[in-house]
Amino acid sequence: MTDSARRVRLYWRLQLLGWGLYGVFGVAVYSMFSRSFSPSIVLIQVVVAATMVGISHGLRYLIQRFDWVQLPLLSVLWRLLITNLLLAVLSQVVVWAVVLLLIIPLLQPNGKPQGWGEFFGYVLNVNFVLWLWSAVYFGLQYLRRYRQAEVDKWKLAAAVREAEMQTLKAQINPHFLFNGLNNIRALIGEDPERARTMLSHLSELLRYAIQLNRTEQVPLHRELAVVRDYLQLESLQLEERLQYTVDVPDDCLPVMVPPMLVQVLVENAIKHGLSSRPDGGILRVQARCEAGALLLTVENTGQLAQEPPRSRPDGTGTGLRNAAERLRLLFGERAELRLEQTAPDLVTAWVRLPVEQAATAQPQPPAYLLG
Repeated sequence: MTDSARRVRLYWRLQLLGWGLYGVFGVAVYSMFSRSFSPSIVLIQVVVAATMVGISHGLRYLIQRFDWVQLPLLSVLWRLLITNLLLAVLSQVVVWAVVLLLIIPLLQPNGKPQGWGEFFGYVLNVNFVLWLWSAVYFGLQYLRRYRQAEVDKWKLAAAVREAEMQTLKAQINPHFLFNGLNNIRALIGEDPERARTMLSHLSELLRYAIQLNRTEQVPLHRELAVVRDYLQLESLQLEERLQYTVDVPDDCLPVMVPPMLVQVLVENAIKHGLSSRPDGGILRVQARCEAGALLLTVENTGQLAQEPPRSRPDGTGTGLRNAAERLRLLFGERAELRLEQTAPDLVTAWVRLPVEQAATAQPQPPAYLLG
């Protein structure tokens, strides 16, 4: 059984139990004050309890339909003030209609309906009870959301740690280090200055990867600095087969992004796009800030595999799935990571981050959503 089904079952159990006890309480209070017991009062309280089940369920529908739990406290209070009063009046209209049309003619032929004073008294009583019900319902919802936020927080921490491990395995593994150090060693004799520069790039990349688990987001300019270190090291191996550009305007550089997000996209483009091509190709990293969100694109020469990354047996796409999961945990549905064949020989990875973390966004091209 899913969590949603369990919550629905618990909700109905509490509804029936709570309003059933409310009806029993009504019978007890009536018997105490009138010092008599009548089958008709039991039937009336059954009608009252059933009506309150329906009324409170309607209130729950409004809360969920218009997502009142997400609203500020004052906005919730004035909505409840109006809704609870209207529902209280409606409940008494239903109860009194049943009493006047069915219960009195069948069980109390000589009975007389109560006056308007009693009607409005019961309206105030039901309104008070609905406020108690609302307080319990909102309290449980806020508690559930708080617990879910804690779970997402730990999931995010786990995803960041997993991203660190995947990065160390995919890019900073012994094979990568061996190739990088071997290429740097070959440069020492013929170009010592460039060898020192490449060693600095490797050192920065290692330091950044090791420090990955210390923060959830970093400025884009910091991420791009590491991307350039990575590209410089890859250029030792691919040489003229790798041609790349990084085009990011200054207004996008302070935007906070998950660490290794752009680097994973670049590594994926090289590993599964350019490195397998005898002639290599072009890699372009671009960013734009418009309309309240950040749009990042990584384009590379190549062909997109037909199967979604998660279904390919060679494990390709693990880094992309990890990046998509981290975006989901950080931003929910407000962020996207897409991969698309934008031209016969061009693959584009698109990342959109929401307005709180960026300055702008633009419409996305159709593509399948990763993660």
